[in-house]
Amino acid sequence: MSSVTVPRLQPFVFLDRDGTIVKERHYLCDPDQVVLCAGAAEGLRRLQSAGHRLVVVTNQSGIARGYFTEAQFHAVNRRMQELLSQHHVSLDAIYWCPHGPDANCDCRKPRPGMVQGALRDLGGILGGAVVIGDKECDLQLAHNLDLPAILVRTGYGRETETALTAPPTFVADDLAAAADFLLNSANE
Repeated sequence: MSSVTVPRLQPFVFLDRDGTIVKERHYLCDPDQVVLCAGAAEGLRRLQSAGHRLVVVTNQSGIARGYFTEAQFHAVNRRMQELLSQHHVSLDAIYWCPHGPDANCDCRKPRPGMVQGALRDLGGILGGAVVIGDKECDLQLAHNLDLPAILVRTGYGRETETALTAPPTFVADDLAAAADFLLNSANE
C-alpha cells in the first residue's frame, strides 16, 4: 500500500488595480502618480503569505481611447510592483483589457477572458478563488464566474456600495480588511 500526497492548489485572488491596489487617478498613465491604497500592501502580503496567488485583472480603456499608450500602462505597473516589493509582495501576473466599452471583447470585465487567460497561463482552477475590486464590473465578474466577490471601499467602492444591484459576499474598507475576512473565513 502506498500513499500519495496531493499538492494543495493555491487559490487565486483576482484583483482590480485602480482604486483597489493603487489610488484611483482618472486614466492613470504617469508612474510618478502611483500611490498604494491604504491597507493594500499589508493585505496583499498576508494573502500571499497564506498561499494565495495574486493576479491583477484590469480594464484599461484609456489605451483604446488614446489617452495613454501600452508603454505608459506598463510603466505604471512597474512602479506599482516596485512599491509592493518594498513590502515583500510580488504579483503572480497582471492581465489587462486595452479595449473600449463598445469593443465587445471577451477580456473586458465583467466578461471572463482575463481570468480564463490566467488559469490557462498559470495553471490552476477556480476553486477557492475570489474577486476583489471597487466597481460593479468587478462584482459582476465574480458573479459571472460563480465566485465570491469582495467590494473594497477604496477608489469608487463607496459610490459602488450605494448603487449595488446585487450584494457582494463582503464589503471591506480596504485590502487589509478584505484579507482579514478571507483568512478568517478559511480558518472557520
